[in-house]
Amino acid sequence: MKVQINGEDREVGDVSSLQSLLESLEIPLSTLLVEHNGLALRRDEWAERAIREGDRLEMIRIVAGG
Repeated sequence: MKVQINGEDREVGDVSSLQSLLESLEIPLSTLLVEHNGLALRRDEWAERAIREGDRLEMIRIVAGG
């Protein structure tokens, strides 16, 4: 299945939820903010949010530093 992640088309295989997609990408989830088709999601929504062909995701990784 193809989705758009941060403006780039990506083949993500057969994933059923946003949570499973994020885990497959091996991104540290504790530092991530996600927008799905223009809607910012709370972390507790990830497991129940279905991913479909052509969905658009914006992911922002929060990094602290000084």
